[in-house]
Amino acid sequence: MDNKEYSECPIRHIVSKFGDKWSLLVLYTIYLNGTMRFSELHRHMNDCSHKMLSTTLKKLEKHHLVTRQLYAEVPPRVEYSLSVHGQSLMPTLMALVEWGKEHFEQVCE
Repeated sequence: MDNKEYSECPIRHIVSKFGDKWSLLVLYTIYLNGTMRFSELHRHMNDCSHKMLSTTLKKLEKHHLVTRQLYAEVPPRVEYSLSVHGQSLMPTLMALVEWGKEHFEQVCE
C-alpha cells in the first residue's frame, strides 16, 4: 500500500470520527438503554468526566451518530438518542463486543 492509498483509506477516516474509548461506550450505552438524558448517561459512565462526556456527545452529534433533542421547558430538558446512522452502526459494534467477550482472555492478558 503506497502513502496515498494509506492516507485515503476509508477506515482511517471513519474510525477517527468515533473510534475512541468514550465514543464507543456512549454509543453502546445509548443502544442498550434507549434515549437518555445527560445525567443518566453520566451515571452509567461514571468514570467519564462531565467535560469528556459533553465533548464526546457533541462530537457524535456533529458526525450524525447521535441526535440531541432540546425541550423548551424550565429547566431545559435535553435527551440523546442514536440517529439513523448510529443505529446502522450498532450491528457492527455489537459484533465487536461479542468478539471481545469471546477473546477477552487472549487480548487482555
